Amino acid sequence: MNLAVISDVHGNLDALKAVFEDMEKRNIDSVISLGDLVGYGPSPNGVVEFIRNKKVLNIVGNYDSAVIYDDFKYIRHNEINEFFVPWTRKELKEENINYLKSLPDNIELKIKNKKLVFVHGSTRSINEYLKENSHEAKDTMKEFDGDILFCGHTHIPYKKEYDEKILINVGSVGKSKMGTPECSYVIVNFLQDKVSFDFVKVKYDYEKVCHMMEKKEFPHKSINTIRTGIE
Repeated sequence: MNLAVISDVHGNLDALKAVFEDMEKRNIDSVISLGDLVGYGPSPNGVVEFIRNKKVLNIVGNYDSAVIYDDFKYIRHNEINEFFVPWTRKELKEENINYLKSLPDNIELKIKNKKLVFVHGSTRSINEYLKENSHEAKDTMKEFDGDILFCGHTHIPYKKEYDEKILINVGSVGKSKMGTPECSYVIVNFLQDKVSFDFVKVKYDYEKVCHMMEKKEFPHKSINTIRTGIE
C-alpha cells in the first residue's frame, strides 16, 4: 500500500495536474492534501474543483483561511498578499468557498500500527513554520504523541527523525521555494511493519502559468517566484 501527500497548490492547476499524472504512473492508492489550495496562482476555482472531483482528503491551510474569512491574521500582511487575498476571494465561486470552510484542521490515521497525523503548519498552529532543524520543529515533535507528523507550509521538503518519531515536510506542488520551479510531494510506502518515504519532484510547464499570471497583471515578484523557485 502507498499514500501520496501533497500541499500548497496555491491556485496552480497546471502544476497539480502534472503531479497527478506522475502519481498515475506510480499507481498511487490514495492522496491526502495538506491545504493551501488557493492564493498566488491564477486558477483557484480549477484547483478546488479538481481536488473535489478527485475526492482527495484535504485539510484547510492558512492561506485558505485568510481568503475565506478575509482576515490577514493567518498570513503575512504585505503588498503581495494585499493583492492576492481580495483577488482570490472575488474569483472563488461560493460553492468552492463553502468547501474550504468545511475542511478540518488536521487528519489522523492509524496504518500498520502507526499513528499518522497530517497538519498544514504544525500541531500547534495552522501558520507555524516547522523549518528543518528549527526550535519550533523540535518543540512540536517533543509534544507530538503520534509516530509520523506530516506538514507543509514552508514549501521546502525534508525528513527529520526525533528518536522514534518522524517529521515529514512534503514541500509544495504549486509554489516552489526550493530554488527550482519544480513541484514536490511525498509518497509513503507501507510494507509489512516498515514505512518508507519517496520525495518526488515533478517538472511542469511553469512558463504557461507565468504567462497566465502576466495577462491577469499579477505582481511581478509572485510571477518571478514561479519561474525561479525563489521567494
